[in-house]
Amino acid sequence: MVPSIRTSPTDPLSALVIEDDADARRIYSEYLRVHGWVVFGAADGRAGLDKAIDLRPDIIVLDIAMPRVDGWTVLKNLRESSWTATIPVIVVSALNDVRDEAFEAGCDAYLAKPCPPEVLLKQIVALLRNSTAKAWLNRPSL
Repeated sequence: MVPSIRTSPTDPLSALVIEDDADARRIYSEYLRVHGWVVFGAADGRAGLDKAIDLRPDIIVLDIAMPRVDGWTVLKNLRESSWTATIPVIVVSALNDVRDEAFEAGCDAYLAKPCPPEVLLKQIVALLRNSTAKAWLNRPSL
């Protein structure tokens, strides 16, 4: 297992938002930044895979329907790589009827669009609550 790029439990957590919709990517990214996260974005699956391997974020937010490389392919590759296999992935998708398939493919959580950013943050916190990120999540609020 390859750890995230964080060097201390008090370093900010990092998220990678892989989303082709620029507005959704911006809204999720800004909301997480306001809450103390370091956020990286990718507009398609190919760029998302490259950033996931390079950055090893603490969590990945992934859309399914994207150009170039779709979210299914991204999720499969993330789970097959020793560099990214243990990074929690939240699928956020407007596609109906794919929730079960997303879990079977290896996602850790599934949220349907439209998904308010505060709901996304609550899901992220729930996923990371028992991880090495616990110290950062429990820090005093700003």
